[in-house]
Amino acid sequence: MTSPLLQVRDLCVGFAGDAGTVSVVSGVSFSVARGETVVIVGESGSGKSVTSLALMGLIPPPGLITGEILFHARDGRVPNLVKEDQRSMQKLRGAEIAMIFQEPMSALNPVYTIGEQIVETLRLHEPLSRRVARNRAVEMLGWLGVPDAARRFEAYPHELSGGLRQRAMIAMALSCKPSLLIADEPTTALDVTVQAQILDLIRKLQTELSMGVIFITHNLGVAAEIADRILVMYAGQIVESAPMRAIFNQTRMPYTQGLLASIPRLGMDRDSGPLPTIPGSVPRLSDIPDGCVFHPRCSHVRSHPCMDRRPDLEQVSDQHAVRCARWRELELR
Repeated sequence: MTSPLLQVRDLCVGFAGDAGTVSVVSGVSFSVARGETVVIVGESGSGKSVTSLALMGLIPPPGLITGEILFHARDGRVPNLVKEDQRSMQKLRGAEIAMIFQEPMSALNPVYTIGEQIVETLRLHEPLSRRVARNRAVEMLGWLGVPDAARRFEAYPHELSGGLRQRAMIAMALSCKPSLLIADEPTTALDVTVQAQILDLIRKLQTELSMGVIFITHNLGVAAEIADRILVMYAGQIVESAPMRAIFNQTRMPYTQGLLASIPRLGMDRDSGPLPTIPGSVPRLSDIPDGCVFHPRCSHVRSHPCMDRRPDLEQVSDQHAVRCARWRELELR
């Protein structure tokens, strides 16, 4: 790992409504180094995607963002993206910070060809003629393993398979060789073979372009394949942060333990019984419980201290932090 590329400090995202402001992301802090892969995991509703949209400056009104998002740009500047206007963010998006969305069929424009959309991205950020941009786009599609790239360049999104659409989305995201790639569950709707190909592709491109990567998923199996560090989110907070091996071998957070227990393992069959589940569901963000936000679902809960105070994110070691008031006394496996 080298110098920090992105530093997020006390990021909070809320949405104002008739009943007041609902906090969706609360006090999130982390960093991403050049060439590092940080994976954010958690159930649906944990705040993962909202965090990624805040980093891109894509939170629509009435969203409210506070905190700092410090990005080390290529020109030496370190702007706080929370305070940048939309014109400045448009210059960064695509050129230096790019995003792969979860469902390419929704993210791609259905009335333009794949090639036209990649060319538009290139010409928006670089002074290229249409012909040069077209050649670059075809080359990028070929580089990403799209067969017969020149013909696929003329295809509309609905004419491609899910795997090829995702490759086209990646081609658009990487066309200007960004420093930071944010991938929001890019393999969720794909079969396992295509999923493995996409993960291999992201790893390859990260190595060749020296990118920092933020990868968002609910699948800890995927996280184990690609992560350098894992951030576990629950109800808008980071509840555990550690290197990948520490999360799998030395977790100190009951929520993370529950996620790990739900992963299928080799040798399991019908006689093994159902996979363990975490009881209940993520709380509504307008009705967060007092004390530890996870305590209504936690098998290790105690009235004190779990229900009467909200734990801070405490350091277990130099690189391992956990938000659990009882982490010192729990023996989790």
